[in-house]
Amino acid sequence: MTRTIESTRRRIFGCSLVLGLALPLAGAYASEVTIYAFGGGSDGGNPPCGLISGGKGVVPGKALFYGTTQTGGAGFGTVFQVESKGVETPLYTFSGGSDGAYPVASLIADASGNLYGTTEEGGAFGYGVVFKLTLGGTETVLYTFTGGADGAFPAASLIMDDAGNLFGTAQEGGANGDGVVFEVPSGGGETVLHSFDGSDGAFPVANLVMDKSGVLYSTTAEGGANSLGTVFKLAPGDRESVLHSFAGGSDGAFPVAGLIMDKGGNLYGTTESGGASNDGTVFKVSRKGKEALLYAFAGESDGASPVSAVTRQAGFLFGTTSSGGANDMGAVFKIPVKGGDDTVLFSFTGGRDGGSPRGSVLDMGGNLFGTAYAGGNSGCASDAGCGVVFEVSPK
Repeated sequence: MTRTIESTRRRIFGCSLVLGLALPLAGAYASEVTIYAFGGGSDGGNPPCGLISGGKGVVPGKALFYGTTQTGGAGFGTVFQVESKGVETPLYTFSGGSDGAYPVASLIADASGNLYGTTEEGGAFGYGVVFKLTLGGTETVLYTFTGGADGAFPAASLIMDDAGNLFGTAQEGGANGDGVVFEVPSGGGETVLHSFDGSDGAFPVANLVMDKSGVLYSTTAEGGANSLGTVFKLAPGDRESVLHSFAGGSDGAFPVAGLIMDKGGNLYGTTESGGASNDGTVFKVSRKGKEALLYAFAGESDGASPVSAVTRQAGFLFGTTSSGGANDMGAVFKIPVKGGDDTVLFSFTGGRDGGSPRGSVLDMGGNLFGTAYAGGNSGCASDAGCGVVFEVSPK
């Protein structure tokens, strides 16, 4: 079974994994620097999610980042490495067969530097895979989804526990066809931890976050009491509970990104729609399920339609919107953790600087790194551009 990218575009954003250091809290941000513009060929095209850091020291004076592209390569997406100085190297090109197709989520890495991720399609049955990739470019398929009770079309990044077990979500399949939370044990195979039935959520496309007791938290893009999405928690033994069902008003609607958790167990996230202008929100949900609106986007210069997670640094939340901003091509923003006015750090133009950022920003000592799905190279096969890796630095 194969679906077009266009038909699934609304629910492919499980972008949540970020690493952070302290950001400067004062001063404005300079114009954006395009580190790399994708050509849409062997180098890949249209990065759908953010980056993870490979740290410094591998190449003296340069930082390494890893990510995925949804298109390019052989036509089914790639895993790439890019240096902060602009050198991009494809590490793996998906064939669209048993190895997977269309990686639309961020990667994670283990202590040895091996990368792990999901593809939304491909595999032996066409319903996606969980894969492992060495930095030398050797891919191993850890699990192939059948599209039945085990789930279908995983569109979120994974998390890994101390024992090397992987946890994730698949947006469809399961006992009721509304998606699953799954585990791929380090020894192989797959275990369905929960099947959604619509009332408790549907179409989970965001990655999970795990607390110290092993309880998992995330969002579903739809379902819940109002069919507009949920924040849920899942305790061991398939004890799932809905912490919040979105109503589509001031609280937001359609959360397609994952959550972050503070030391007190409070959860922070975004909704693609809802809010006063129906252009999306940033919200907080307490451990007991009390939801608070932190910011509602107006759909103008402040941004619109946040489809990625936020990251928290020293009293502020940082994130991206896929549209809005000064040029209606998306923006990088920050708001106070306690709520308040939005500050736009950069507005994309859709040209060489990129457009429609869909991944969380990655902070490396005050410089923000991320990806934009469109814009960039004017020579790209796509009229909208094949996307970029960018850096926004303080003045």
